[in-house]
Amino acid sequence: MNYANPHLLWSIQQLKGNLDDPKLVLLDMRPPEAYSNGHIPGARSFDIFGISLIDTRQPALDAFLWIIEHLIQAKGVNGDSTVVVYDDIAGNRSARLFWFLEFFGHDDVHVVNGGFNAWQSAELPATHTAVVPKNGNFKMKIRRELLATVDDVLASINKPDVVIVDTRSDGEYTGQLVRSARGGAIPGAVHLEWTRNLDEKGFFKSADELQEMYATHGIGPEKEVIPHCQGAYRSAHTYLALRLIGYPKVRNYLGSWGEWGNRQDLPIEHPVG
Repeated sequence: MNYANPHLLWSIQQLKGNLDDPKLVLLDMRPPEAYSNGHIPGARSFDIFGISLIDTRQPALDAFLWIIEHLIQAKGVNGDSTVVVYDDIAGNRSARLFWFLEFFGHDDVHVVNGGFNAWQSAELPATHTAVVPKNGNFKMKIRRELLATVDDVLASINKPDVVIVDTRSDGEYTGQLVRSARGGAIPGAVHLEWTRNLDEKGFFKSADELQEMYATHGIGPEKEVIPHCQGAYRSAHTYLALRLIGYPKVRNYLGSWGEWGNRQDLPIEHPVG
């Protein structure tokens, strides 16, 4: 695939060969019912899909990050763990935890390309045995340059060296689908839905395909890129896609439209679809 950072993705074959690694922490990001119906041997259920932040001002941000750190510790993650995450496909649930861990300073984190669907398609074994881990010793060492707050985004509007990327659906972007107090878009944001990072089977597209797609939308590696969505799940997927192809300055807007759309003091626009 010629990715600039191919180590960020693990194939199912690579995962299969490392299942017995004592430092491996394998996290299943799917809903608990999916996990209970069958999962990759040794995986720990870690569904944090409903835990979001809609206020990235400092007190609320600090409290939220402490919660996420505690939840990661509770899944047995240590400072030297090799963390591998997956969901059904190479999806936004696993990408979100990938971003959290990179933001928290943990470099040995990987996403299973193709997810559990690829594992099943290869007829590899699944289990119903749940793993209940002991608490890990992981401690966050925040890399602030990977995070965008509401103030960062507000200050970036109309900056020529920054591009805000809206990774939501067409309806959300135009304001026809309203999921906050207000519908619409951050002024000047470039719309590129996160699903376009993937092929029809749920694998990441090749580096050439991703590079061409982002370049066509004016999203170049020379710019600082700030993706957002509704709750920083889909934008984390775009963060991972851009990391794969070597973009050096990408910051996930953690509050996303859940924050921006609910703040009456922030500017919005209503693009024509």
